[in-house]
Order: sequence, then C-alpha cells, then structure tokens
Amino acid sequence: MRIARAGRQKFALKGPGWVTAWHSAAVFLGALLLSWPALYNGFPLLYPDSMTYLDDGRIVGRAVFLHEFSSYYGMRSPFYSLGILPWHWNINPWPVIALQCLLVAWVVWLVVRSIAPVQTAARYLALMLLLSLLTSASWYSAFLMPDILGPVAYLGIYLLAFARESLSRAERLGLYLVSWWGITAHASHLLLAAGLCALLVVYAVFEHRLFFARLRLLGQVAVILLVAAVSQMALNGYLYGKPSLSGERPPYLLARVIADGPGLWYLEGHCGKAQWAACRHMKELSGDSDGFLWGEGGGYEASSDDEQERLKREEMPLVLAAARTYPREQFERSTANFREQLLAFGLFGFDSNPWMLGEFNYVLPEARVSYLGSRQARGELPLNAVSSIQWWTVLASLAATIVAIPLLWRRHSARLAGLSLVIFSTVVLNALVTGVLSVVDDRYGCRVMWLIPLLAGLFVLDWLAQRQTAREGA
Repeated sequence: MRIARAGRQKFALKGPGWVTAWHSAAVFLGALLLSWPALYNGFPLLYPDSMTYLDDGRIVGRAVFLHEFSSYYGMRSPFYSLGILPWHWNINPWPVIALQCLLVAWVVWLVVRSIAPVQTAARYLALMLLLSLLTSASWYSAFLMPDILGPVAYLGIYLLAFARESLSRAERLGLYLVSWWGITAHASHLLLAAGLCALLVVYAVFEHRLFFARLRLLGQVAVILLVAAVSQMALNGYLYGKPSLSGERPPYLLARVIADGPGLWYLEGHCGKAQWAACRHMKELSGDSDGFLWGEGGGYEASSDDEQERLKREEMPLVLAAARTYPREQFERSTANFREQLLAFGLFGFDSNPWMLGEFNYVLPEARVSYLGSRQARGELPLNAVSSIQWWTVLASLAATIVAIPLLWRRHSARLAGLSLVIFSTVVLNALVTGVLSVVDDRYGCRVMWLIPLLAGLFVLDWLAQRQTAREGA
C-alpha cells in the first residue's frame, strides 16, 4: 500500500491523463519490442498449420454468419480461425501479429503492475526488452499460430485469482474475453487451464483464512472455463451436427500409444481375433506418430472418410485396451515422453515448407511475393543461436528463482506465490498434456518456457520495490 501511495503521489502533479497516456505508450512500446522477429524476418513467422488457420476462418465464417455450410471445416480450432479473420481477410497477415503482440504486452503489463506498482512503466519496458531478446516470447508473439494465447490465458487466470483488486472493471472484462479466446484457441489450452484451476483449488485449501475468498475468485475462472467448453461444444454441434469438444480432431492419442509400443504390440496380438480399423494399416505403423497421421501413404491420411471416422471411434477403446495389457510399459514410455517434452524448448520449426508455399496461391495470394523475400523462406533465420540464448536464459532464471524462494517465504507475498504456482504448474502441465497425449515437440515447450524468465524478472522487480520502500521509510 505504501508503494502504491508513493506511485500515486509521484504522478499527481502531472495529472491522471498524462499517466494513462504514458502507460498506454509503454504497452505499445512493449508490443513493438515483441514484434521484432517478424520485422527482422520481413514477414510474420509461419508454420504449415498457419495456412489452415488462415483458410479455415472464411469457411467457418460462411457457415456461422451466412449459413453456407461445408462438408469440411478443418481440424484446427475454429475460434482462433474466426478470431483472426477480421484482422487479415486473406489479404495481409500483419494485423494478426499486431493483435497478438498487443495482447501479450497488455497482459504482461497487468502482471508487472500487480507486483511492482511503482515506476511500473520503466521497469516493465526493461523487462520486456530482456524477454523479447532472450526468450521465445517475441518469436511466438510474432508467430501466426494460437500458441502464444495459452500463456496469455494462464497469466489471466493468475490476475483474476490473485490480483483482482489491482484491476479496473474494464480490465477485468477485457481479461475475461482474452482468457476465453486463449482457452478456446487450441485443444490443449482447455486441458491446461482446467488442470491449473484444479491445482489452484488445492492450493486454496492450504490458505486457511483466505480459503473462501480465494474460492470465490476461482469461481470466476471456472465460469470462463465452463463458457469456453460450452462454446466449443455449441459451435462444433452447429458445424458438424453433434456437440463435441474436439471437432474433427485426428486420433492423436491412438497414434501416440502405437508409436510408444503398447498400442502396436496389442494390435499384433489381437488383430487376428478383433477387427480393429487400425489392423488394416499394420505395415504403416511404426514409432513415428506423425508418420501415421500425416505421412504420405500413412495409415490415417490415406484412409477413406468412413475409415477415418472408425479410427476415431475406436481410439479410446483401443488405447485403454493397450494400457490395460501393458500398464508398466506404457507408464514408463509416457514418463519418458513427459521428461523429454519438459526439456524440449528449442526455437525450431520456422523452416521454409514447400506445401506452405503452395498454399499461398489461394490462402494469401497477395502476400506470396512478400513471404518469398523473407528470411524464413530463404532459410536464413538464426534459430540455433536463439535457441542457445533461450536455453541459458531459462537455466539462469531457474537458478535465480530458486535463490529467491526463501525470500518469498519470509515475505509471505501472496501474489508472487500465486504467480510462481501458476507458472511452474503451467510448464509442468504443458509437458504432461502435449508429451504424453500428443507428441514431443520443441514448439510446445517454447510457447510456455518464456514464463520462467518472466517470473525471475518479477522477483527482481519486487526486490527493487522493497528496497525503494525501505529507503523511503528510513
């Protein structure tokens, strides 16, 4: 409270309008710092899935707003596709990157302000500069994919559960909307947010005196999760005729269990007795789940529509049967996948892709020439160097956070404790959900690993704020 009063007195002479303008400018500058990889590249960073998100938006939009239905709406999140459609209209993707950078910059601003409310703008910009140069925060903000919206939603959960009193009514309403969009933007985000909410309920049990107050705040987060789940089921029901959380999701878990071994062993021992659809693809099954799902001549990709539907219907029964038959082997393999995913956060996957280039002809025809001039298209992005920088930054941040934990314990800072719980739980749950249920991929680790340096930076800002308070009180 003394820090907040000091901040208000400092800016009183210059007026609230000046303060608001300066703070808005700080957020804008933070967004500009996050956009540097796209500016350096000469074009927004893309992934093959980026083209499907860009293309699916207009197909889903026609069904929702014009009632022009299609037989196929893609297998990605329709909410991300619809959300970015007004920002690109299949003409120019740059406004999408501007939107993502602004959202990340704004939410990080709210987090920084909740921890260090004095000299917030200057300290925020210093932290944003370090995050943008040393971590994947800027690369994934400038990446035309929904990955960055997951961390935005998780930080929103921290703000609503632990720092609600630091937010204005307009900021809370904005966080409700942004968190909802972030949760619906990717299938894994709903799972992570639900797991995070459950962990925070357990944490609230140990707060004793604050239990009921914390539970009321978590109730708001639970409402956002519920609305997100209902929205997904309603839209999928409208598009496909049956409510579901996953839409036309491929059988990722089936491919994972087969690649791990137990699924393949189970099929080898039972295909003579049972008529599983996967038995028809024994020659294509291997230790590569992506090969089964997407490879040319792969089992799922080469199947007819009816056979793909059957593979999806049989996914959970086959996965459960394999897990019951080989429980120890599946547990060991899943544990190894989790451990591998936890350590996989290199900045890779921004390579030039022939299929992606071909999609420009009808997804972004007017932007094709600009993309061809980008460093990504020419294969000139310094991904190895940036990955090494992030690796050492994360290690240093972990060491600094471990050193700071005893100080946190002595100070009993509820906000820093809550933020630490949210960030470390997010990193662990992210590795658990993606590595065990889908596939180990550096992209999945990169989208959340920048939160650890963010936490370390906030520990430093809190320490500086405490020193300033001590000097002023002396």
